[in-house]
Formats: sequence, structure tokens, C-alpha cells
Amino acid sequence: MRIAVLLKDRCQPKKCGLECINYCPPVRTGVDAIAMGEKGKPIIAEDLCVGCGICVHKCPFEAIKIIGLPQELEGELVHQYGKNAFRLYRLPVPRKGQVTGLLGPNGIGKTTAMSLLSGQIVPNLGDFDHKADWDKVLEKYAGTELRDYLKPLSEGKLRTAMKPQYVDKLPAVHKGKVKDLLKKVDDSGRMKETADRLAISNVVDHDTGKLSGGELQRVAIAATLLKDADVYFFDEPSSYLDIYQRLEIAKVIQELSEHKQVMVIEHDLAVMDFLADLVHIMYGDEGAYGVMAQPRPVRTAINVYLEGYLREENIRFRDTEIKFAKRPPRTDWQSEALIKFPALSKRFKSFTLHVAPGTIKKGEVVGAVGPNATGKTTFVKMLAGEIEPTSGELKGSVGVSYKPQYIKPDSEGTVREMLASSIGKDFESGFFNAEIAHPLTLKYLMEKEVDTLSGGELQRVAIAECLGKHADIYLIDEPSAYLDSSQRMVAAKTIRRVIEKVGRSAVIVDHDVYMIDLISDSLMVFSGKPSEKGTAEGPMDMRKGMNRFLKDVDITFRRDQDTGRPRINKKDSRLDREQKAKGEYYYG
Repeated sequence: MRIAVLLKDRCQPKKCGLECINYCPPVRTGVDAIAMGEKGKPIIAEDLCVGCGICVHKCPFEAIKIIGLPQELEGELVHQYGKNAFRLYRLPVPRKGQVTGLLGPNGIGKTTAMSLLSGQIVPNLGDFDHKADWDKVLEKYAGTELRDYLKPLSEGKLRTAMKPQYVDKLPAVHKGKVKDLLKKVDDSGRMKETADRLAISNVVDHDTGKLSGGELQRVAIAATLLKDADVYFFDEPSSYLDIYQRLEIAKVIQELSEHKQVMVIEHDLAVMDFLADLVHIMYGDEGAYGVMAQPRPVRTAINVYLEGYLREENIRFRDTEIKFAKRPPRTDWQSEALIKFPALSKRFKSFTLHVAPGTIKKGEVVGAVGPNATGKTTFVKMLAGEIEPTSGELKGSVGVSYKPQYIKPDSEGTVREMLASSIGKDFESGFFNAEIAHPLTLKYLMEKEVDTLSGGELQRVAIAECLGKHADIYLIDEPSAYLDSSQRMVAAKTIRRVIEKVGRSAVIVDHDVYMIDLISDSLMVFSGKPSEKGTAEGPMDMRKGMNRFLKDVDITFRRDQDTGRPRINKKDSRLDREQKAKGEYYYG
């Protein structure tokens, strides 16, 4: 079975010689396998395409994909957005008493699947020329578990609630106080109880536009929980949350699943492992198609995802296996000091940060970990020179490149124009293209308008912009936000490799424990009372830092026997008690 996909955001007929049409063998023999459509973009007739792939290779913008799919997917098409557009194969079924997870790369239909199951979109079964018809959908799935789910949904008898992916857009949707938003959706009078459980009672009188990313995330989750629904969907509920908050949210979602149907998209593998019962792996081609694999127990699903090979389907969906080191990083790593800072403090109206003396060495990657609102971003901004310490002084002049936590496009034009302007002549260098742009897959984003990028695309561009500048120290705040689990690993390796090759230093703030472990030589550990006072210590070696950090949040990790990946221990389990007794919270 062959499908043809045109990536419309890449296709630019006015800037090419219509190579896709002019070089197509069937077209040259008088068969209209490719023709210009009414909207000024080529249309590929899949039934006339011979699958030669010439158009794929000749297109200067790589906007065409001709893909051979397994014959088993014939008749499994659930939804297609249009001619030569993205299509989704198969749907999962939420189950009461279990948390069902969706795991896979960005751009292959996870959010589409949730939109279909929540009733926001009616499945068209590939017939995009006509209005989708529930009768046809129910007929197709007659006698299946999916039909039992879709029938009450089609009749309006199944109520659904969905937490959206991009919580930073919430202030644009709701202008005003948090409590007004929550009151509007509170169907069961549980606003105070839910606000207390999610630790947002202190912000209910604030305007949504004044909230941090972590606060917006918890408000969005609270608004979803307050709705009286039968099925709840959570799209990336851990973004911007610290590890303690992530586990608390996971517990809330697990409790909800005991009497409701719950489905979750999550890219933090440690959280997915802790949260979900069954997981559907999704594979496919970004922007082209997505396939829903059969459900697996969560441990098996994550191990299969890391391996990149579905044995039952005989599908390899990743070229290389993702591996984790079973030993902690070396502790004998030494170098010349880049920045020595004395005891520092910064006082705001309602928050004070105290930083113990420390040294950042040349070529060192320092991970910054700790609860939200304890001063990590404040410390990074002091290093960047954006704010002055109240006491203490950062001595020496160092060049700084800074990627902030919240990325807002501040320039018009294409990604190429923005990067060329920001980075300068090095934008065209072989080093930038080979070591930064290629692994972060920026090639297909270069001609896109900056203000049209998705959250994940904007994150990759911002990381590239930061790494592309000449600096002595690179300060990167939350690089994992909106990246899928594979992209997080790639971003971590890219940052690590670039820092090593240019012989500079970096401070990385993030809440994904896997990413911090993969990228860091040492740790800065932040603690304190969120939004009131924070304390920072370090940099210290990884073993000491991880133990200090995880002891503060009262969590231990074990290693998976097959893959070596860290897994969160259940609180007060045998392993949890043994590791706490030994003081080994992570590398035990």
C-alpha cells in the first residue's frame, strides 16, 4: 500500500521549477499523476503514482513523501485531513480503572487521536471530500470495543474533558482571574479542594497573564479535573512542572482513573512509567502518517520504544537504540575555573535567593535542579547579567549566550532570516550546520515564518540560536519543554557535544531527570520554600548532587534490568527503603 503526502508548509511552487511535475515519468507519458491544484500546490494522484521516488528526490524543499505502508494497514485508516495530507491509522480505547498512555514522536497524530476520542473531530475514515458521518464510523467498527466507546460519544451521552498541550496560550483564551476560570468549569463544587491539592490556592486571585508556566499548567489541569466528565484527556501534563509536582499530578490522575476513563500523552519517560498502566506506542512519519500500535504494559512499552523495534509488527521506527549508562559519571573531571562566585543573594519583594560560593569550570556542563520558584532562573539571569545580585559580586567578564525559559518570537520573517541575523556569519559555517542544525532537524524549518512555529519547533530553533553564538558560557533554561522523548535525548547529546567541541561551559536548567543525567558533569542543587526563599549549592559532583536533590523531594530511582534506564520506586517499597538507608537515591 502506497501513500503520497505533500507537506504544504514546505512546498513553495513560486521558488522552484516545479520539478515534481516536470520529472515525473507518468506525467511525461501523458498521465496526470501530479498536477497543479486550485490552491497553487501540486496534487498527487496516489492511484496513478508508480512509486519511483523521483519527485521526492527532485523537490528542492523536500516537501513530498511517497511512503510504502504494510498491507495490514489497508482498511485501518481512521482519519485523513485532506488530499495528500496527514492520516491516522487505528485508535486506542480508554479503559476505566487504568491510565492509558500514548507514547511517540511529535507530529504523528497523538493529539489527533485525542481529538477524535474526545469528540472534537468526527473520524472521516479517509473520505475527506464529504462531511464525516457517525453512522459510517459505527458501522465500520461494529462488534468492537471501539464501537462501544464511540456510540455514546456520537449521541452526546459520553462527556469528555481535555487538558490542551500548550498551556502558555491559556491567558489569551481566558483574560481575568484564575478563580473566575475555575468557577466557570466547576461542575461539582470542588474548586477549593482541587486548588489545595494542586497547590494553586495562592494564585486563584491572580490574573492568568501573570502566572508562570508551572502555575499555568496546574491551573489547566485543575480546570480539566473540575469538569464533570466520563473520559479525561491530558496532553503533556508535566511540562514546566518540577519532579515533585510531576509525581503529585501523576497521583491525582491515577486516583481519577479508578472511577473514570483516562488517557495521557507524556514525553517524560520517568513520569509515564510511574503514571500509566497500558501504553500505545505510536510510530510513523512526522506530518505524513501515524500508526497506533497495540497496547503494552508500561514497562514493556517504554523498553520497546527505547529499542525502536516493534517485533510483532516487524517495524523498526528508530535507527538507533537509546541507551542509558548504568554507572554514575566520573568524579575526577577537572579543569581551569571559568567563573568563581562568592556567596550571592538576590532579594525581591516577596522572594529571596541565597547562593553558596562556587566555581564553574571551563568545558563543564552544570545541571541546575530543584523545585519550581526556588531561584534557578534567577541565578541563571544573574550569570547572564540580566539582573544584579543584591549582595556579592560576579567577578570577571565572560561572554554569555542565554536561552530563556519562555520563548516568545520577537522577530518577523523566516527562521533562516532570524538565525542569520542573530548568529551572524557563523550561521553559514559547516560547524553550525553539521553539529547544531542537522541533529536538531532545522533544515525543514528554515523557510517557515517564526511566528507560525509550534512549541517544539520553536524550542529547537531557540536551542540552536543559543548554541550558535560565540560565548564563554551557555545558559539554557528548560530545553526539554514541548520536545518529545526522542528529541530530548537528541537535544541533550547536541548540547553536550557542542560544549565539548568548542571547549566552553554551560548551565542547563531542566526538570527531566533523564535529560539532566545525560547532559551534566555536575549539579547545582536548589531548595527552599517556593516563592518565598531559595538556597543554591554547588556545582557538586553528580552522585552527591543527585542524592542531595532526590533526598529533598523524597524519591528514589532503581535501574531497569533490561535497559538500565532509571525507574521511580514506589514510596516505602523494599527498594525505596533500602536505597534511602544507604543514602543512594539515584545510582543505587
